[in-house]
Amino acid sequence: MPEPRPTTVAAESPIHAWGNGLTTIADDGTVLDAWFPTPALGPIPPDHDRWIAPAWLEELAVPDRRRGVRVDYITCEIDLRHGPVSTEDAYLRLQLLSHRIVRPNSINLAGLHAKLATVVWTNAGPMLPSDFEARRLLLQRAGIHALAVDRFPRLTDYLLPDGVRIADASRVRLGAYLSPGTTVMHEGFVNVNAGTLGASMIEGRLSEGVVVGDGSDVGGGASVMATHSGGSRTVSIGEQSLLGANSGLGISLGDNCVVEAGLYVTAGTKVVLADEPPLASGVRQTVKAAELSGVPDILFRRNSLSGQIEVLSRIPARSTSALSEA
Repeated sequence: MPEPRPTTVAAESPIHAWGNGLTTIADDGTVLDAWFPTPALGPIPPDHDRWIAPAWLEELAVPDRRRGVRVDYITCEIDLRHGPVSTEDAYLRLQLLSHRIVRPNSINLAGLHAKLATVVWTNAGPMLPSDFEARRLLLQRAGIHALAVDRFPRLTDYLLPDGVRIADASRVRLGAYLSPGTTVMHEGFVNVNAGTLGASMIEGRLSEGVVVGDGSDVGGGASVMATHSGGSRTVSIGEQSLLGANSGLGISLGDNCVVEAGLYVTAGTKVVLADEPPLASGVRQTVKAAELSGVPDILFRRNSLSGQIEVLSRIPARSTSALSEA
């Protein structure tokens, strides 16, 4: 029986990263965001002068009195072995993920949320909520309007990943990792430190830490549980698998697997091994779904007569009797 897939992405953990960019600072000193157009792994090169901005960035480092902010040039180097120590540090990590320089679950994001201010994201850039209310009429006359109030911005406000389609930009946060060939449909959602490792169709929700393998689909209205949503481990979906419409997942799904539409499978869900011969008592063997986490080539479905949740092999030559050996 093949071993279950790992529940986290195996990746070599880098130590340092750095980038040149611009940071937006409110009049009260709150750092609202930081943009690093070309982040990179490693320490700052020895020949790099962190105090001299490239001409094109220097031209952009100007105040915007309409929003009550200034924009400063910044060079930032961070230690990825430890959690973020500043807002700029947090934004650099998010952009390393969205630039596909590091994979989800491969760098330390401990305390990330606490380093990010709640921001009004406008079509002219970020600003403090209190400043937005005080300047609302002036902003409207300048054609500036609010898009969202959140800690995290849209991915597309900072970069456009090549080979990716995103139907509704507000549904993909900065820090999402989208591989070439990925499509995120209008109701799809990809959170921070989540994403796709190949060409996939995302019509449902990927919570933090969730990764989807090449060729897999997350159906409309489907949801994948994050660790902080009640699960005990990071959840992943293997390759060539399907999470049916309006279904849910709280365990890892292996390669070539299917979860029937409308079915929610959590770690504690009791499932019947439908291919297994009945026991002497006539009762079929039942296990917790957690025991099948990451196992390939299986189908989860609800029996239309008994209402029991069943699991069947998707390879005719193999019975789920082998599943109990996993």
